Amino acid sequence: MSSMTDLVFLLLIFFMITSTLISPNALDLVLPKSSAQTTRHPQVTVSITKDLIFAVNKQVVDFDRIEPLLQEKLKDEKEPVIAIHAEKEVPIDWVVKIMDIAQQNRYKVILATSPK
Repeated sequence: MSSMTDLVFLLLIFFMITSTLISPNALDLVLPKSSAQTTRHPQVTVSITKDLIFAVNKQVVDFDRIEPLLQEKLKDEKEPVIAIHAEKEVPIDWVVKIMDIAQQNRYKVILATSPK
């Protein structure tokens, strides 16, 4: 009987540890390392400056126009991928809003980084 309780406790510990590794609300991201290239090539880039100026493929747009513009540019792509270029000073809220747009439309996301 004591060996069964040991087994139950080991299983309990195993499931507690593995359940914390699962995050169901996570976004599907492709995060490139700053010293290497990513294998995915984005079809569209979304840039955000520290002054909260938004640009899609270097074309300055209002935030409200980003989603329809992305849908228009990526409608024929099999696996649409966008890259987000955000300066260090940009509040993370704005980056997450772009990531939410990507998730709603099932786009893959690359967070661009600068090389070391």
